[in-house]
Amino acid sequence: MTPYIAHMRLRIVPMLLPILTVAFLSGGLCRASDLALIGAKIYPSPTEPPIENGSILVRQGQILAIGPAPAIKIPRVAAIIDCKGLIVTAGFWNSHVHIFTPGLLRARDSTAAELDEQLDTMFNRWGFTTVFDIASVLENTLVLRRRIESNELRGPRILTVGEPIWTIDPVYVRDYMRENNIRIPYTETPDQAIALVRDHATKGADGIKLFTGSLQGGGKVAALPLAIAKAAVEEAHRHGMPVFAHPQNLEGVEIAINSCADVLAHTVPGSPPWTPEFVVRLKRANLALIPTLTLFDFEARRSQRTDQEREAWVDKMVAKLGAYSKAGGEVLFGTDIGYTDHFDTTPEFTLMSRAGLTYRQILASLTTNPTRRFGFSGHSGRIANGMDADLVVLGADPAHDVTAFSHLRYVIRSGKLIFSAR
Repeated sequence: MTPYIAHMRLRIVPMLLPILTVAFLSGGLCRASDLALIGAKIYPSPTEPPIENGSILVRQGQILAIGPAPAIKIPRVAAIIDCKGLIVTAGFWNSHVHIFTPGLLRARDSTAAELDEQLDTMFNRWGFTTVFDIASVLENTLVLRRRIESNELRGPRILTVGEPIWTIDPVYVRDYMRENNIRIPYTETPDQAIALVRDHATKGADGIKLFTGSLQGGGKVAALPLAIAKAAVEEAHRHGMPVFAHPQNLEGVEIAINSCADVLAHTVPGSPPWTPEFVVRLKRANLALIPTLTLFDFEARRSQRTDQEREAWVDKMVAKLGAYSKAGGEVLFGTDIGYTDHFDTTPEFTLMSRAGLTYRQILASLTTNPTRRFGFSGHSGRIANGMDADLVVLGADPAHDVTAFSHLRYVIRSGKLIFSAR
């Protein structure tokens, strides 16, 4: 970088964007100067009023200042992103993904270019600065995480559960696991569950996943014995690890409730409509819900259901989310990407809105809800002085159309640009 460029006041415009993106991604501009986003409409959190014509100053991966533009002094050497007419929120969390695609399964041997392409496709371009992987090969996922943390790759912060606990694998992953030489052992006793949790905690996993219901052939569901679920949850909580439950049917939900799991990984296809009494039980159990509504559309199309059948199935899932949200249950955004390949988040936001969630509730599911649930609220999920500089810049205001959450212009993690729209 020449002395002139290092000391000039940089303004990102479309003609210069490819050049400046390279500089940002290499870390050069962030090391040489502060980063400022100016002239934006800023949503500091889902509950605070927006700041019109606001600016954010970032230094060393943290937010140094936020406020109305005239009140924020921008250093002369700062790199500037002109956000006039754009919207800024805290970086998004996707609380249900899988580091399980062919493009990510060989994290040790794949080139940086190959992995960056896959990370962009799945996560970066959709605003995800943090993802929670809730079933994968732990060793491989940890390798990918280390390569991102070393700044070799552009990508989100990755939290992971590694291999899940199940007594038998679900039918829909068997062929894929066999084709890719993946073997995840069965857990058949409480002692084995405790040993798996301890092993994962020692290696660096951040949570545990239980298949409280595992779909088998002919629509049958294998239930995880409650004694195994309880042993796993108790040991996970001793290590400060949240527990996700994949319920599949009503029995699976009951096991999640009675074992004191923390998060339902999906709305539940094999359960009747959620009555007010049932929703109260879920809320009293302090279970967060990840809707993954688009998953059910994906599955219906894959199984060649009629449009009428598909729409009726999705409507049932939407109604369950609506019932839980209306009762004040905690909702976390998640897409099941890595199992599905429907990366575009627009349908999920549309369905969440159909369930009655406001744009502020959807923003909470993307930011403050997961950071509070997973213990990150002290430094992530809001735009405030001293918080992590994880930011998304949107091209439109979600207050007017919730699908604006899918229209990303820039994505910044720890003060570094990891995605910019061309």
